[in-house]
Order: sequence, then C-alpha cells, then structure tokens
Amino acid sequence: MATVERREQRNHHLHAAAPTVPAPRTPGETPATTGTGPVRYVWAAARIAIGWVFLWAFLDKLFGWGFATPAAKAWINGGSPTTGFLKGTAEHTFGGLFGALAGQAWVDWLFMTGLAGIGTALVLGIGMRIAAGAGGLLLLMMWAAELPLTTNPFMDEHIVYAIVLAGLALAGAGTTLGLGTRWAAIPLVRRFPILK
Repeated sequence: MATVERREQRNHHLHAAAPTVPAPRTPGETPATTGTGPVRYVWAAARIAIGWVFLWAFLDKLFGWGFATPAAKAWINGGSPTTGFLKGTAEHTFGGLFGALAGQAWVDWLFMTGLAGIGTALVLGIGMRIAAGAGGLLLLMMWAAELPLTTNPFMDEHIVYAIVLAGLALAGAGTTLGLGTRWAAIPLVRRFPILK
C-alpha cells in the first residue's frame, strides 16, 4: 500500500513539473498581444504619438499652420507638399531620382493620402498591419532620400520610427486605448487578417 502511494505521489510531481505546451495557432492569428498592465499602455502611447506625428505632418502641409509649412506654401493654397523635402535632396545619393518626383501631382496626392491614412489608422488603433507596412515604407524612402546621412553612418529617426511601427503591429497595440478589438471583429477583417 505504501508503495502505491509513493508511486502516485511521484507521478503527481512529474505531471506537475512538466512544462505546458501552448496550443498551435491558427493561420492569421495574431502571435502576440500588448500584454497586461503598464506595458500595453506604453505601446498604446507610442502608437498614438507616432500616429500624431503622421497626422500633424498632413495637417500642417495641408493648411500651412506655420510650423514646418508656411501658409503661402500650404497644399490648399497651391503649394506642393513634396517639393521642399525632395528638392532638398539634390546633393544626396539618390537626389536625381527623388528630385524628379518633387512637385508632381500624383506624388503629392500619394504622399498626403499616406500621411492621413497612416496617422488616422495609428491614432484609432485600426488597420495596424497595413499602417505599419505603409508607414515603414514611407519612412524608409525618406531615409534613402537623405543618404548619406550627416550625423550618423546609417541610423536616424526614420529607421527608429519604422522599427517601432513594426513593433506596434506585432504587439497588437491597437487594442488598448484604440478600436483594434472592434476592428478585428468586422467580418471583412476576420476574412483578410492583413487588414487587422
């Protein structure tokens, strides 16, 4: 009888100490979330802050509120939101390529639509995957336009923002202080997880 009890106790300890294996994820399932506690609010604050950077750039270029864009050069007053930055890249490595794009209507529309869409998605916490991808691409193109950098061999704020955008999408940062959970429940978004 004592032998049976010892065997049961040993088996109980073995089962209690065995590591648990997480269930396999289904395709399209988000691999990580923002977690619990303060970390999810830090990710949410980063998301909203970077979203505001994009939205503010859009609004200032649209209306010319005098921060980076004077009123006379506002898009609604006939100014080009891409000319100032792209014309300033003439002496850089890819200056010829980016300089040729400056001031073209389709580039202005694409740039401004990108700024507004990325900024809105980040602030609201919706479409995080597309916003992170589009924002990262826009930031990498702006980084390439400034090569070679004058203050660092390769790293600047464009790369840092692009990395943070990837982290926001991977962490599911739209669910805290945002509409990410409601957005993910929309049938179209459930059907196409890239829209999360």
